Amino acid sequence: MAFCRPRPTVFAQPSSLQLALMAAVCAALAGCSNSDNGPSTPRIGLSCVDDSSHCIGQRGKVFDQYMADKSRSWVKEPATPEAYASGVRLFALSKRRRELSCDELAHARREAEAGPAILRANANGLTPAQVSRGVMLAGEVERDLRREHDRRCRKT
Repeated sequence: MAFCRPRPTVFAQPSSLQLALMAAVCAALAGCSNSDNGPSTPRIGLSCVDDSSHCIGQRGKVFDQYMADKSRSWVKEPATPEAYASGVRLFALSKRRRELSCDELAHARREAEAGPAILRANANGLTPAQVSRGVMLAGEVERDLRREHDRRCRKT
């Protein structure tokens, strides 16, 4: 019954360096556990790009956070290739386009315009289908944002 005996662990007597590292990890994780809708909320769903129920749920949570954020602080956050591939930011920008200021619309439009090139250049870990879907969505959202910007913000 040797397999039933508890095995000694490497960290039986943690050193001060190990304690400092564990404290830093705990502090970082504590920052990630924030459940409010503020800008510090982690956007895990933006990098979860597969079609598993877990990822779909994560993307839904991020979308709901975006829709609930009255300040729209997320609009000017930088977008990663995975964020383009997940479609959450682009879809949220399209849904919120009528509420965006002219400055936010211009920023969102530039983000959507940049999407295809960013996806194609940074496709590491993304399938061709994910890149293709992201490119198509970015094009559609860019057209929607351009029309909204031209309708409300063009100086004639």
